[in-house]
Amino acid sequence: MSIVIHGVTKLFGKQKALDNVSFEVNTGEIVGFLGPNGAGKSTMMKIITGFIPASSGKVYVNGLEAGTDNLELKRQIGYLPENNPLYPEMYVREYLGFVASIYNSARFRKNQINNIIELTGLAPEQNKRIGSLSRGYRQRVGLAQALIHNPAVLILDEATTGLDPNQIVEIRNLIRETGREKTVLLSTHIMQEVEAICERVIIIDKGIIVANEEKSYIYSVIKRAKQIIEVEFDKEADVSKLSDIQNISNIRILRNNIWQIEGEGDEDIRPAIFNFAVSNNLTVLSLQKRQSNLEEVFRHLTS
Repeated sequence: MSIVIHGVTKLFGKQKALDNVSFEVNTGEIVGFLGPNGAGKSTMMKIITGFIPASSGKVYVNGLEAGTDNLELKRQIGYLPENNPLYPEMYVREYLGFVASIYNSARFRKNQINNIIELTGLAPEQNKRIGSLSRGYRQRVGLAQALIHNPAVLILDEATTGLDPNQIVEIRNLIRETGREKTVLLSTHIMQEVEAICERVIIIDKGIIVANEEKSYIYSVIKRAKQIIEVEFDKEADVSKLSDIQNISNIRILRNNIWQIEGEGDEDIRPAIFNFAVSNNLTVLSLQKRQSNLEEVFRHLTS
């Protein structure tokens, strides 16, 4: 295992940010680490990377126990924090050389810098000051500094926040490419991010792990627990009668005479909706079962 978290609790005064958290990330996996604001994601990442200590519990990265003074552990990890701290007055190539020197990589520094600039697509901007770069290129510089020492484990906290759609796709592709050889733990609020590049999902809520499964398994569970039906009638329906249908948990109108109906349980509610239409002299213009997505899974597990 590249990352092993065992019974980690973190207290800030009387506030419990993490509550007996345990999970593992295998070598070569790209795992999405999800949770609402204040759930404990960034706190967990700072503990893994050795920036802050846990109040209790153990963290191991490639067999090394995490600790704020564990330099060998930090050599194993590439870390991109949420706010991506950079030196805006430095030039891109100069900055990457500086970061490489911190990791005692002087002997291989020139090749490393050239390779990482090529990998992250920084070549057109390599001789510019960081402060003059667009947000997308600054994120690339942040990824480049996380990768410069060729770490085995990559910890990314909100790597694509604030980027435009084209930049997001580019950064996703870069993460996917680097993830072929490294273990990646990716924290994000963007569900499409996880759907696009992650193999497994860990969801944390109020400092507690509420899901830790392959994406396909989480989808199958939520589909059994919740159905989402979109139906269009030819005229206005009586919502009070519609809500009387057995196993319906929520109804909302999307636009004129088009309804989204959520049902609980295994039994398909579409026949009951059709029978309701017949009984109430309504014509069904369309009736379809919508695919659950990760955003709905997230809301279901953290609500």
